[in-house]
Amino acid sequence: MTKIEDVNPIDEYIRQFPEEVQLLLQEIRQLIKETAPEAEEKISYQMPTFFQDGNLVHFAAYKNHIGFYPAPSGIEKFKQELSKYKSAKGSVQFPLNQPIPFDLIRKIVAFRVAENQATAKNKQKKSKIKDKSPE
Repeated sequence: MTKIEDVNPIDEYIRQFPEEVQLLLQEIRQLIKETAPEAEEKISYQMPTFFQDGNLVHFAAYKNHIGFYPAPSGIEKFKQELSKYKSAKGSVQFPLNQPIPFDLIRKIVAFRVAENQATAKNKQKKSKIKDKSPE
């Protein structure tokens, strides 16, 4: 018998799609795990999310594309490489009828890990300075 805590919500999310889409989602998930091994998996905004010092990236499947959400900074940093895809401030659409740019996704995830780590360190520094200031 499967225990409730054994059911991974991301596995459940992926299982609801056709097999060929499931394979793409699993590949994206795996490359994110490899690129951000310390990141925690969860569902946020009803989609698979990786969290490390804040949200790293989200991804989701739709009828005709995979949505990838690396925050506005991830889109801006890789604007040139993402220019052939439909995108918005914090998202990009990878059409299912074209090859998914796995190497680009890996680079974006690595950028977001470094960005979140830097932000976390800056918050710690500010917190320590604030703690030392006389009241």
